[in-house]
Amino acid sequence: MSLMLVVTVLGWVGAIAGLVAYAMVSRGRWSADSLAFQGTNMLAAMTLLSVAAANGIWPSAASNMAALLIGVNAVFTVVRGKKRAAKEAAALRVVEDTVTDVVPDHVPDHLVDDAPAPRPAVSYRAYAEAA
Repeated sequence: MSLMLVVTVLGWVGAIAGLVAYAMVSRGRWSADSLAFQGTNMLAAMTLLSVAAANGIWPSAASNMAALLIGVNAVFTVVRGKKRAAKEAAALRVVEDTVTDVVPDHVPDHLVDDAPAPRPAVSYRAYAEAA
């Protein structure tokens, strides 16, 4: 397998990856700040940069280098934003999986849906805000 064949295959992979990323964002399947979109764009930029450099097409190589750097910056921004949002979000956690209370005896039977004795238990989940 010749080097030029490898370069040509890389060029096609990069072109297809770039088109897939563009199509996924255009159709609303991915958002522009998703890691899938940014990763696919960076893959496309890396492969097209390699092809352009191997063929001595320096304007294309430079634009793909810029696209790659923009993608790297976007990934760091997305990851930093997700970490910050996770840290700042008020997290709820389950304190007790299920809390069961028995209806007290002093509650009249007609308020307990005519249930026979023993009185029914009321279950609910208890949550607490993480500090």
